[in-house]
Amino acid sequence: MSKRTKLLTLLLLLAFVLAACNGNNQVVTEEPTEEPTVAPTEEPMEEPTEEPTEPPPPPVDPSGQTVLFWAENGWVTSSRGDEMFAIIDEFNANNEWGITVETVNQGRYGDIENAMNAAIQSGDLPNVVGAYTSAMHSWYLLDVMADLNPFFNDPMYGLTEEELGAVYDAPLNGATADDGARFAWAISQSGNLLAYNATWGADLGFNGPPTTSAEFKEMACAAQAANYADDDPDNDGTGGLVLYLGTENIMSLLWAFGGTVINEAGDGYEFNSEEMLAVATFLKDLKDSDCTLTTESYPNPEFATRQALFINTSTAGLKYVLSAFTDIESEDEVIFFPFVGPEGGMAADAYVQFIGVVKSTPEADLASWLFMRYLTSPEIQARWVMASKYFPTQSSTEPLIADFAAGDAQWSAAKDVIANYGVPEPALASWQAVRSAIRDQFNFILEAETVDEIVALLVELNEIAAELVAEIQ
Repeated sequence: MSKRTKLLTLLLLLAFVLAACNGNNQVVTEEPTEEPTVAPTEEPMEEPTEEPTEPPPPPVDPSGQTVLFWAENGWVTSSRGDEMFAIIDEFNANNEWGITVETVNQGRYGDIENAMNAAIQSGDLPNVVGAYTSAMHSWYLLDVMADLNPFFNDPMYGLTEEELGAVYDAPLNGATADDGARFAWAISQSGNLLAYNATWGADLGFNGPPTTSAEFKEMACAAQAANYADDDPDNDGTGGLVLYLGTENIMSLLWAFGGTVINEAGDGYEFNSEEMLAVATFLKDLKDSDCTLTTESYPNPEFATRQALFINTSTAGLKYVLSAFTDIESEDEVIFFPFVGPEGGMAADAYVQFIGVVKSTPEADLASWLFMRYLTSPEIQARWVMASKYFPTQSSTEPLIADFAAGDAQWSAAKDVIANYGVPEPALASWQAVRSAIRDQFNFILEAETVDEIVALLVELNEIAAELVAEIQ
């Protein structure tokens, strides 16, 4: 290669290197691009799960249970007993659970109370018992009697609102404890009311029974005056009210006067109230005004022979009152009516026949309730009412006894008095003892000479009652 050619080649290589070094020296960068992002996703949540719950208890099965029923003597003897046993036999034969009720006549109420107290000690208890509410309340406080509210409210075996709404006030509310428990349920009721000779009253110028206590006094005193004025000296001093100081009469008057004997706390008694003072002074005024009389025995003969315009009677005694008129062939009309107060209040002492469930096993208790529910159903109660001559406890029974009631006007009138004006006696455990003390104290009250003495005797009755309550507790 010539020298010229080598030089030219060298220059060309140099030019190439320089061109490579001095060319476009800007850094070419790619357009920035965002990193692809993944859309945020929520953490996967576990489906909420309920806390495991214990399975509901299996339903109580009353099948095959035997229910021992301690009944009061009057419920299971004579014609009443025939019907009661027929009702129970039908329940035993037809109830779907195969429950068998065995009935024992445990005597009068006092006998039942003694038997129950002994059974509580021995443990040989019945399943269902009929007794005074004061006794059953005391047993409830000993945790012997069941609260019936759970049975009432049971969706399968309970009572509907309509069924409870048909029950009259006295049987509905007559067996409740301070804690709201219902420790008994009513199979029927009776009561204490006043009887008025309406025919003689009309002869004296009156159009009907009194509606206030003032009218009552006026009528009683008018009858007494009429007997003084007639030609028969043997009936002088008669004519008004046969005065009997039974607690049932005093309580009936007290309720009609708007009062009560239960204290504000509901756990004891209060007798020195304005209403009780008004009752005491009313009775004393009747006596002091010579508008009352007394009899040695039941006053039915005096009532029938116009020696008394008014008497009080239990509804169990209605037939004896009326038969006294029949015996002397008197056609005078008798009207039964409630006790009356100064403002037109009316009340009658309701005697309610209660039964209760004695605590045992859940199965036995439910079987006992099912028997009680059957016994107090309108259809069965109608049969019991017509056989026993007691009164229904619920309006739903009334249509079923309409024909029976229509055939006995006086019985029907007395039934309506108890249904509309009946008030139950207190259900406190101490009531039977306090009840006797009221009667005894009123004998002294009617002999008092001043209102202050009456007040002092009522205060003393408070103290007596407080001591009796303390003995029970």
